Amino acid sequence: MSWNPALDPHCPTGDAVDSIETVIIPRARDLGGFEVRRALPAPRRQMIGSFIFFDQMGPAEFLPTKGLDVRPHPHIGLATISYLYRGRMHHRDSLGTDQWIEPNAVNWMVAGKGITHSERTDDETQKDPMPFFGIQTWVALPKDHEDRDPLFQHAPADSLPLIEGEGKEVRLILGNAYGERAPVETAAEMFYLDAVLEAGASIPLPDDHEDRGAYVVEGEVSVAGETYTAGKMMVFRPNDRVSLKAGPKGARVMLLGGETLEGPRYIWWNFVASSKERIEDAKEAWRRENWDSNPRFHLPVGDDQEFIPLPDK
Repeated sequence: MSWNPALDPHCPTGDAVDSIETVIIPRARDLGGFEVRRALPAPRRQMIGSFIFFDQMGPAEFLPTKGLDVRPHPHIGLATISYLYRGRMHHRDSLGTDQWIEPNAVNWMVAGKGITHSERTDDETQKDPMPFFGIQTWVALPKDHEDRDPLFQHAPADSLPLIEGEGKEVRLILGNAYGERAPVETAAEMFYLDAVLEAGASIPLPDDHEDRGAYVVEGEVSVAGETYTAGKMMVFRPNDRVSLKAGPKGARVMLLGGETLEGPRYIWWNFVASSKERIEDAKEAWRRENWDSNPRFHLPVGDDQEFIPLPDK
């Protein structure tokens, strides 16, 4: 088995094992009327499987002249997944991608050795306030994919497997679960699911993945007699059979996990890497600018008039 922070030789075994290894309460940040709640990385958990970053964006309401306005910035060593419940977001990147992301669809961007992108809500045709709510996640790449060429894939909502019945509507966003496989290509085995549960409905976690977690988006769920409300992330011990049951008002839950990587990762700003040297090389490449001749980073096509400078620390 590969590196897994949940496996500690001092952990209790047998009847002393609790099915939940860790409960994470996200840290909230107000970005000027727009709240972001970060569940990963957390002090007791850097990753769940290879999921290394997990942000809840909103819920919020953007005025026609206001909204998300993230200038071009770089990434290495990871793949990003943007998934919206409400609203829409404009993605442009240095590969030439120009793609809006809308509810229940997938924007999957693999940074590899380096990519630059922007995220905005800059639709000039929008005349009314726009609700905005979603999750953005980073997946750390295995070592043999860290230096790969960047890639972008878009999967519309109707291309994602949808499992319905017994009070459940479950959309498979990434990887494989419950006998289905999502269309986006991943470098490691994983699962990422959007599960909408009616009141009292239950859903078992996939039991064929090494590492597993769940994040309550709306409503509440119970696990082994304990109740977890919106904004809580639970991390489960390997190999346990676990089922979540929705509360009296139903629930929406993101289920995630998969095989763990061969070791922890370094994270600095928007960079993820297996070594500090990779981080330093990327920092120097972004600091250099000179976008026309920069061998590593170029500004997004169609959005190259500004960028986020390298932070001081």
